[in-house]
Amino acid sequence: MSASKRTEAEQRVKLTDEQVHLIAKALADPRRYELLRQIGSCENSMPCAAIHELHPVSAATLSHHMKELETAGLVRAMREGKFVSYTLRRDVLQAYTDALAEI
Repeated sequence: MSASKRTEAEQRVKLTDEQVHLIAKALADPRRYELLRQIGSCENSMPCAAIHELHPVSAATLSHHMKELETAGLVRAMREGKFVSYTLRRDVLQAYTDALAEI
């Protein structure tokens, strides 16, 4: 196995059963699924304000959904002062699909 292939394989995320369940629960909600799709469509991170513009819900509701996605490990929150941006964790999403493929 070449060094680049070995490094790629070593960097793969392996999920616990609990993490798989958290992701399944997070994605079961249609609104969170759509949030994840929109965040994933951005090349870089997506500011919370932009997410809120696309989803006219209360700040508390949006915060709840984003917290569920973050707890599941599907997004990474980057805080700068009072501003937050979110990035899709493609490695975790890939690990989730890999776990489902093993069933």
